[in-house]
Amino acid sequence: MDHRQDFPPERHRTVRSGDAELAVYEYGPPPSPGSPSVLLVHGYPDDHLVFDAAVRRLAAGRHVITYDTRNAGASRVDDGAAAGLSPYRLPALVDDLYAVLDATGTGPVHLVGHDWGSIQGWAAISDPRAADRILSYTSISGPDLAHFRHWLKVRLRSRLWPEALNQALRSSYVAAFQLPVLPEAAWKYVLTPRYEKSAGRRIGDNAARGLQLYRANMFTAARPPEGRYAGPVQVVVPLKDPFLSPKLVSGLQERFPGVETVEVDAGHWWPEQNSSEFADLLDRWLARHPGTGG
Repeated sequence: MDHRQDFPPERHRTVRSGDAELAVYEYGPPPSPGSPSVLLVHGYPDDHLVFDAAVRRLAAGRHVITYDTRNAGASRVDDGAAAGLSPYRLPALVDDLYAVLDATGTGPVHLVGHDWGSIQGWAAISDPRAADRILSYTSISGPDLAHFRHWLKVRLRSRLWPEALNQALRSSYVAAFQLPVLPEAAWKYVLTPRYEKSAGRRIGDNAARGLQLYRANMFTAARPPEGRYAGPVQVVVPLKDPFLSPKLVSGLQERFPGVETVEVDAGHWWPEQNSSEFADLLDRWLARHPGTGG
């Protein structure tokens, strides 16, 4: 049985962004000046399908956009560039996000990111283009990398060092992902089958391709964007997330004065595993911050 047969009508397009071809999907009515769109950005090792259940709800009377990031799904990086790291650095990922907005003809949007989609989202709202394009931001299980590095540095130099140690242990897999060959083999032969069985959907080679995100951005001298964003920001904190400490939200208001935090009694993949709760939360958030379309 096709699990998408009752899905909202989908419009698919391919968007060129630098050295990547991005698979973009739109649902619900076309963009409208009176009803701002919602852009959902997935994380690792997923693709846009992770949001399927929530899109069923959100696209009822609302324009919703998803896309496969350049590390996943039907999106591809040009053969000549794919083996390098530069196509996967945050500036390229941010350009992708704004290229999707331009191609879909939408005005200002409500941005929602999960995991690596959330990391990209923080970088996108720290970009000067956000002032005219991003009405609000909802982050789930993906830190702003500039804040993450500052948070760790402050705690390592203070009596709060146990918090930094706790987070370092949660993030130990990031160091393992820097190794050559072994992470790809682990995903291919062990982890991907287990993940697909647990999630009930295929991820193909998303995990192996997406390792470049970690290698390009996590241990690099390049500074993540550190701009300020004055719009409303909602940080959803799954209390049972094994990868991120709930304490990471401390200090976010220094750069994001409109930040609010919401704790949920769930794990890392809360948006998919608790899709109704996720959609309800977004409905409430959008009702509080309707904004204006472009």
